[in-house]
Order: sequence, then structure tokens, then C-alpha cells
Amino acid sequence: MNDSVLARVADTIAARRAQGDAQSSYVAKLAAKGLDAMLKKVGEEATEFVMAAKDGDAAKLTFEAADLWFHSLLALAELGVRPEAVLAELARREGLSGLEEFANRSENRSKE
Repeated sequence: MNDSVLARVADTIAARRAQGDAQSSYVAKLAAKGLDAMLKKVGEEATEFVMAAKDGDAAKLTFEAADLWFHSLLALAELGVRPEAVLAELARREGLSGLEEFANRSENRSKE
């Protein structure tokens, strides 16, 4: 996968949030409703993703994953987080055992 696609989608989201007309732009319309509306959409898309996975339909799952990623990118943008930050976090975790990463995370939280 080419991670520049995520950057381009994030750039489009940013432009439509800044200049978009809520009458003609879905991004502008949802952004005008605020973070809670965006997070509700993330939750709805996550549920649809789970249902598609349970159905075992790869095409439907792919479609729902794209919807989930898109709405997650919109929520990230609302909070000033670029997809590159998420990719950097995934890269940081790469090669770590999931159990090791979780233990490190739990250990760091207990020090706070």
C-alpha cells in the first residue's frame, strides 16, 4: 500500500474542512456538526466493519474498512493529528511482540 494515499486523503479532508461548503461537501457538513458527530460516525462504521467481517464477505469488509479509515481520518483531522503520526506509531511498534508492546504501555501508564 502506498501511504501517500492517506496523506492525500488527509489533505483533501483539511481543504474541505477549511473551505468546503456544507451544502456540497460531506466533510464540511460533518465537520460543521462537530467532534461528537464525527465520533458517532466512527462508531457506526466500526460496527458495520465488524458485521461485514462476521459475514465473511471480503469485498464488503474492504468497503467498510475504507469507510472506517475515512471517518477516522476526519476525526484525527478535527484533533490536529495527521495520518503520518499514526503511521509513525505503527512503525514504532513494528517488530515488537503485541504482548510486549501492551506490557510496555501498561508499565508506562502505571508510572504516571
